Amino acid sequence: MRRTGKSYAHPLVVLVAQASDRTSPLTRVGVAAGKTTGTAIHRNRAKRLLREAMRPLLSSLASGWDLILIARPPLVTATLTETRSALLNVLQRARILP
Repeated sequence: MRRTGKSYAHPLVVLVAQASDRTSPLTRVGVAAGKTTGTAIHRNRAKRLLREAMRPLLSSLASGWDLILIARPPLVTATLTETRSALLNVLQRARILP
């Protein structure tokens, strides 16, 4: 999916989206943070931030998508509000969030 999906970049996060090829109408979301994000503590914080920022948006997402959220290094020092704003930005650009 990383190679075939369409990516949308923001300074804090990268979204990779692809229409699901499964028959289920569910939208799946994966969260990742590479070693360039920092130490294990920083990577885990970045992933927790992404999960928590995504939680209230899940019910309003379009169905039938596979999404990957990839943390970028500046996300480690971002707040939840900044993270949520970044997610809204990339999801709207991908036309997954109305």
